[in-house]
Amino acid sequence: MTDLPGAEPRPRPGAPAPRSRRRQLVLGMVLVLALALVGWLVVRFTGGEAGGRFQRPSSTVTVVAAATADVPVELEALGTVTPTATATVRPQVSGVVTRVAYEEGQTVRQGDLLVQIDPRPFEIALAQARGSLQQSESQLADARVSLERFQQLLGQDSIARQEVDTQAATVRQLEGAVASARAAVRDAELDLDFASVEAPIDGVVGLRTVDVGNYVAAGDATGVAVITRTTPIDVAFAIPQDRVADVRARAGLTALDEEGNDADRALPVIALDRTRSQALASGRFLAMDNQISTDTGTVGAKARFDNADGALFPNQFVNVRLRLQTLEDAVTVPLTALRQNDDGAFVYVVNADSTVTLTPVVAGVSDDSRVVVAEGLAAGTEVVTEGGDRLVDGAMVMRAGQVPPMAAPAGDESPQRRRGRPPGGGPRG
Repeated sequence: MTDLPGAEPRPRPGAPAPRSRRRQLVLGMVLVLALALVGWLVVRFTGGEAGGRFQRPSSTVTVVAAATADVPVELEALGTVTPTATATVRPQVSGVVTRVAYEEGQTVRQGDLLVQIDPRPFEIALAQARGSLQQSESQLADARVSLERFQQLLGQDSIARQEVDTQAATVRQLEGAVASARAAVRDAELDLDFASVEAPIDGVVGLRTVDVGNYVAAGDATGVAVITRTTPIDVAFAIPQDRVADVRARAGLTALDEEGNDADRALPVIALDRTRSQALASGRFLAMDNQISTDTGTVGAKARFDNADGALFPNQFVNVRLRLQTLEDAVTVPLTALRQNDDGAFVYVVNADSTVTLTPVVAGVSDDSRVVVAEGLAAGTEVVTEGGDRLVDGAMVMRAGQVPPMAAPAGDESPQRRRGRPPGGGPRG
């Protein structure tokens, strides 16, 4: 049958319809474009063509060179300022207070008068004791004279020996009475001395606890004053049990005298405020307790400070920094350069070709900003400090602030760039 003019030709039997042919053509073009895109991405991200036309993407990182420095090995702990001596001055005799000789917060010396108790009753008791002593001494003198006369008569066989022995016993009895009377006099004198309450130690007096006219009793629990010695002063702190051996080894290099003043080679200690931003005083390690606390796993220790300026106050909380030693010319890197994986600590070392190498290291002591690298790194080696979270061994990096490299090397300009240049090779206007 012949097709009419203007009518669509009928498809031959077994041939695909025109609409299906167009669909297949579109799908084929999409597939070709997809394969081309995948190939470009593979070339772009794997280094692709020979001749270095394409480069791997670079991660922007911050790089710092490992440096050498003298690094102190320190132990930090929370401490409490404790006075070297605290005395609650209690009266030894009872009576009425007639004078308070100190001011609140005053610095006193040993032997200074603090409170005067009415001395008159004690003066009377002393006079009575002295009178009794005088009476006993007179009786003893008379008995001794009689004993001498009796002994003379006994030599003349004019008196019985029993009377001589009796008189000798009387003399010994009166000698005992005299000794007792003398002790009573000393006791009365001591009570009179106790009526003047004096400072037993050097230190600072606290707030007043008595006033004139108050009656105080011997051994009163509140006392008449509280004195605290603040120069020198101690700081008590705790040492973790894992660091006890280090402290003992370093503290064994010196020996303090009884007052802790031989500090030529003692371990230095610094007392800091709560924020650790200001050093309050400098002192020296004094002593360590003889056993570990099972509750905290720490050992009590003390450091001594001269505290001449009064910067440390009793019961004040401070941060203690004990220096054990100083590592000289130690290799250090910023704390952010040190990383951890399943194998331990490592750093990313930046090579000359802008690639990085994962380098295992042995980390030492650290502070708030840096860490000592004991093994695995030499001074001057550049390491990554920031941007290392997305790196792997062998990755290419770019330093922060560095201009990124061009996609194609010099002398291999693409046709598009060549078409964009005006004749003569000059820049476009």
